[in-house]
Amino acid sequence: MTKFEALGLQQSLLNAVTDMGFETPSEVQEKAIPLLLDGEIDLVALAQTGTGKTAAFGFPLIQKIEAESRTTQGLILSPTRELCLQITNELQAYSKYEKSINVVAIYGGASITEQARQIRRGAQIVVATPGRMKDMIGRGLVDISKIDYCVLDEADEMLNMGFYEDIKDILSNTPNEKSTWLFSATMPKEVSVIAKKFMHNPIEITVGTKNSGASTVQHEYYVVSGRDRYPALKRLADAHPDIFSVVFCRTKRDTQKVAENLIEDGYNAGALHGDLSQNQRDLVMNSFRKKQIQMLVATDVAARGIDVDDITHVINYQLPDEIETYTHRSGRTGRAGKSGISMVIVTRSEMRKIQAIEKKIQQKFITKKIPTGPEICEIQLYHLANKIKDTEINADVENYLPAINDVLQGIDRDELIKKIVSVEFTRFSNYYNKTKDLNTTGASQDRGGRDRIPTNGAVRYFINVGEKDGYDWMSLKDFVRDTVGLGREDIFKVDVKDSFSFFNSEADVTEQILKTFTEFKVDGRFVNVEVSKSPGGGGNKRRSGGRDKGRRKEKGGYGKKNNDRRGNRGNAANAGKRRSTRRSDFF
Repeated sequence: MTKFEALGLQQSLLNAVTDMGFETPSEVQEKAIPLLLDGEIDLVALAQTGTGKTAAFGFPLIQKIEAESRTTQGLILSPTRELCLQITNELQAYSKYEKSINVVAIYGGASITEQARQIRRGAQIVVATPGRMKDMIGRGLVDISKIDYCVLDEADEMLNMGFYEDIKDILSNTPNEKSTWLFSATMPKEVSVIAKKFMHNPIEITVGTKNSGASTVQHEYYVVSGRDRYPALKRLADAHPDIFSVVFCRTKRDTQKVAENLIEDGYNAGALHGDLSQNQRDLVMNSFRKKQIQMLVATDVAARGIDVDDITHVINYQLPDEIETYTHRSGRTGRAGKSGISMVIVTRSEMRKIQAIEKKIQQKFITKKIPTGPEICEIQLYHLANKIKDTEINADVENYLPAINDVLQGIDRDELIKKIVSVEFTRFSNYYNKTKDLNTTGASQDRGGRDRIPTNGAVRYFINVGEKDGYDWMSLKDFVRDTVGLGREDIFKVDVKDSFSFFNSEADVTEQILKTFTEFKVDGRFVNVEVSKSPGGGGNKRRSGGRDKGRRKEKGGYGKKNNDRRGNRGNAANAGKRRSTRRSDFF
């Protein structure tokens, strides 16, 4: 018996589980599905975004629906069009072997008459946004007076978006004897009010700690001056060449401006906010899902309902006003058991907000420094070298080799390697050599070679393994710590790249680390650790809040050197219509 069979699901649903490749239920699924199948109950389930909540209520709902009846029996309310469509698609996949079950999505921005026609054809399950559902009830286009089940998905999000009155009006049109299942990432007062007013002695289940952040997400903050917020964002992107991220801004205006600036500077970016038409939003989201856009700049409202796998970073360009909103932001990464990183760019005056968030999510932030120009150049140099190493040889180049060999005749191997790397690296290096350090540090940084072993402070290391070797920041930290025999907190500030990584330790264990990784092999391959020439992420494990006194704003960037290298220009809202040349395409 598989773990899904043990939950009590019928065979048709188990067949769909197999087709979708699900193997082990998530914690919220293990807790919720048996309860919902066992009887007619009201349920409050608190679980982070990305923990499998749709399946937790979707499978029981489908199993309980009477497929022979064409009456609407289940109503699912969700905060956004994107999430509404996502839930609908998932329920259709779950019920693929239940041919008589019809799931219809109701949302704004589409033809209301077409949606009404689909409901008249018979829709046992309706998935709806509150605004459009209330509109259709008012026009008499949908009847929810006989539903047996009502699901409030992302309840805290719907209330944060101002749907409290709409939800109350919608629920007042449903029968009292129905079962109500409320799923939420956090439990603010407004959600408690809904639970008390419209639910009968609900059973509560919690995955993790109530209102806490996901354990798979590492939280970091970077202190800069207000004028350096955008240059700091660019440097964080440059220090992670394979970044796939959502960048959050407070306002639509800032979202549009930051996205346009990123596109102008050669990054694959796009904007997502409320002033875009539905067609523009669809274009941007489709490009993001295909990873043609690697930095999606979004407002909190527009980003609600985004469910895209493998987001590596969430970058808080500006902190939200509500702590619960930060929890939802950070929940966009570290999904389905994978690790992720939530970065926050703050000024000194915002430091108290970090402490408040820590208390709420019950997790500590790691203070980090914005990478300096030399540190970014080092990262990009290794990235370029690995990119060259991993490039598959095009057989067609053989026809040109004789002429190429004639041109390169007389250049030895070492000089040729330097020239190849310099073709692209020089442009990058020239730009960053002219820029300031965005961090203010009292001590001068050691610019010595790798042979010198530091004797105090934090030490930055390079290690020649990364994501391609199956590591993320959690597993690499554990690997180094366990290999060397160090304590849990002795390894910190772990940055995992594609084929290499960096990490920090205090200087008193440097000799032990280097000695352990001398002639060290894993599965026959040498794993090398060296002291990094650029002490990125320096400082120690305690917080430091040094004020950045620099005022000169970085402008432009290496992406602006040639017009054909700049990628998309103009309106960032249309970034999804065409693919720009991202700066990592040539670094």
